[in-house]
Amino acid sequence: MKIITNNKKAFHNFFVSDLLEAGVELKGGEIKSVASGKVSLSDSYVEIKNGEAILKNCYIAPVEDSSQSQSLTKRSRRLLLHKAEILKLERKVKEKGFSIVPTKVYLNNGKVKIEIGLAKGKKLYDKRDVLKDRAVRRDIDRAIKND
Repeated sequence: MKIITNNKKAFHNFFVSDLLEAGVELKGGEIKSVASGKVSLSDSYVEIKNGEAILKNCYIAPVEDSSQSQSLTKRSRRLLLHKAEILKLERKVKEKGFSIVPTKVYLNNGKVKIEIGLAKGKKLYDKRDVLKDRAVRRDIDRAIKND
C-alpha cells in the first residue's frame, strides 16, 4: 500500500469516525496523475445521490500528453462502495448531521483507493483544546527524553 496524499485539513476541521475504503471510478490518464501524486483532497467531500456515492471537488491534475480537458480536473467521480455501506452512510448523514469527507488517497495492488470517514464539524474551542493537548504532550515527551 502506497499512500499518495492525506487530508490533514479534515482532521483539523472535523471529528472523523467510521473510516471506510472505497474505490474510485477514474477516466483516461487520471490514474497516472494520481500515481505520480498530483491529487489534492482539500475542500473535497462525498455526496450521496440516487444510491451512489459521489466524490466532489477533488483535484486531479491533467496529464500533459493526455487529451483530457483542463476544466475536468475537479469533476465529480463515482465512489465504488457496496449498497449496504452507502445506505448506512446515507442514514447517518440524514439523522445525525454528519458529513462524509475523504481522508486519504492510496494505491493498493495498482488500484486507487480513497479512505472516507463520517465527520462532525469542530467548533473553534474544540480546535484550541486539541492544539493545547498536543502542546502539553510534546512538553511531557521532551521532559522525559531529557531526563
